[in-house]
Amino acid sequence: MNAIRSTLNTRARRARRVGAAALFFGIALLAAGCGALPDKPARAALYDFGPGATAPAAAAPAAATLPTLALAEFESNTRIDGTQILYRLGYADANELRPYGQSRWSQPPAQLLRQRLRDTLAQQRTVLGPEESATIARAKGEVPDTLRISLDEFSHYFDSTTSSVGLVRLRATLIRGTTGGDRVMGQRMFTVRRPAPTADAPGGVKALIAASDGAVAEVVQWVDALQKQQPQQQPLQPRQ
Repeated sequence: MNAIRSTLNTRARRARRVGAAALFFGIALLAAGCGALPDKPARAALYDFGPGATAPAAAAPAAATLPTLALAEFESNTRIDGTQILYRLGYADANELRPYGQSRWSQPPAQLLRQRLRDTLAQQRTVLGPEESATIARAKGEVPDTLRISLDEFSHYFDSTTSSVGLVRLRATLIRGTTGGDRVMGQRMFTVRRPAPTADAPGGVKALIAASDGAVAEVVQWVDALQKQQPQQQPLQPRQ
């Protein structure tokens, strides 16, 4: 009888040891599994063109107001319609557009660039959107000149592994509405490159903003010159 009891006790102790070992192994396996779970995906960095003027402009003598201008919505290549920050490896395959994985524009580049252009044009004139222009045309019979922009290229372009630029290319068309129909006052391509300080997304963003500002300055100068060379005729006032 004692022998049977001893055998049962031995088996019970062995079972407890096996159970404890299995429990320990299970806990270790669970801990290892939790440690192997992937981290939360990194949040993409969002970029825009900055806040613009952050302080009130100093008082200055009033400048001559330039003619009112309507700024149409930008057209853009379907490749750059989204918010991805794109780059090209010109030394490898300039035809391939590649996106930076963890960086985005806050809006499509065409919208960011249009806002920058509108703000700059508005420093010297009244700038209207398409709907505002149509409303004034119906109410007063005045049709302002219309500026149309097509954005064809907006990329961080690598000439080599150590040299890159922000590349902006756009086509501007200035149109005047007349009683006989629309007339093209002028059309021009603008291509602007600005060096990137670093060969990554933040460097590309800085270069593209600088190139955009350069393109905006050139477009504004061109529009000003055209409107001065071809002044809009004032409509004849009816005799009293």
